[in-house]
Amino acid sequence: MSKDKFQKQWEVLSQRMEKVNSELLSLTYGTLVTQLLKDFEQVDAINVQLEKMGYNIGVRLIDEFLAKTGMGGCDCFRQTAEVIAKLGLRMFLGVAAEVTNWDADGTTCSLILHENPLADFVELPSSLSQLSYSNLICGVIRGALEQLQMKVNCTFVRDMLKGDDCYEIRLELVE
Repeated sequence: MSKDKFQKQWEVLSQRMEKVNSELLSLTYGTLVTQLLKDFEQVDAINVQLEKMGYNIGVRLIDEFLAKTGMGGCDCFRQTAEVIAKLGLRMFLGVAAEVTNWDADGTTCSLILHENPLADFVELPSSLSQLSYSNLICGVIRGALEQLQMKVNCTFVRDMLKGDDCYEIRLELVE
């Protein structure tokens, strides 16, 4: 599937989809993270909880994605990463990502995002420097791919909330 095909498919999809205000998403997600900060004392526990919540969302979200796109299975992990970057993230977050930094085996890559609607209006205090604020996204990706019989590790390795120049999600195919 070429990038041009992804663009054409996105144009068709975007005409049929309901739109949600990104500010509403940002503020609602911020409220969720704030509640987790109150409920859990350890930042690591919050990171785990966000990933678990994302996983549960991803397990269900893949059905909606497949139904709306009409896509079948991808031929390889490279194509899967492109579909996530160009259609999946765009469909559910309103942003596309760039797929880069492939390893020689074609089993590990990075998804680069220059914007993240979950992190709009957010500033992390230094006391929360270990918080992976958008870890929900990694859980969604992991949960969705697991439903497609792909076990992956998914982690944020760069985060604009921590001073990096972009958001980078490292995606590794385990099996």
